[in-house]
Amino acid sequence: MPDSVLDPRYSDPAAEAVPWGVVAEGLERAGVYWLTTVRADNRPHVTPLIGVWLDDAMWFCTGAGEQKARNLAAHPAVALTTGNDALDRGIDLVVEGDAVVVRDEEALARAAAAWLGKYGEAWRFEVRDGAFHHHGGRADVYRVAPRVVYAFGKDPYSQNRYTF
Repeated sequence: MPDSVLDPRYSDPAAEAVPWGVVAEGLERAGVYWLTTVRADNRPHVTPLIGVWLDDAMWFCTGAGEQKARNLAAHPAVALTTGNDALDRGIDLVVEGDAVVVRDEEALARAAAAWLGKYGEAWRFEVRDGAFHHHGGRADVYRVAPRVVYAFGKDPYSQNRYTF
């Protein structure tokens, strides 16, 4: 269980800390995440993608030739965000950590099962040679163990920090 802090500087006086279980459920349930990486020239690169919350970490995949994979080769630090565009309901979530390539086929098989369970047949991956394989080609799989997670509550407004 991570340590949590409700930051009163950015929270309504009536706000209470968002329980970690609510945050973890939000990370599990989200359909789309936004991945922020850093380019070789230190400019940010942001892209939407799908992923899974598995074994207390965020997992995503990408082809080796894609911009995000090239960025990760030089700078593994990332932020993954999810939430909704409503101003007055729900929570927005940010996961910060380092993206590490996963090659272990047992771990990849669990991740592939999680993708299938969450997104259905269109996202069925075959695991071989330390990667996912799909009709779109080969994809490396990354695991982001969070250093910190932020939850931004919207009713009432709150900023929560969870450190690991």
